[in-house]
Amino acid sequence: MAKCIECDADVKLGSDVETGEIVDCPECGTELEVVNSDPLELARAPEEEEDWGE
Repeated sequence: MAKCIECDADVKLGSDVETGEIVDCPECGTELEVVNSDPLELARAPEEEEDWGE
């Protein structure tokens, strides 16, 4: 389990979580990225930029 960096809610993750995985906070909906799996650490997921058809 980890804490959301936005609202401090508990974010439950399975034992098979991998670095780079994107999860949503169940309380505020913030997209979070697993930046480290041991110890479990979350950060705000990077926003996807438009490629404008490139």
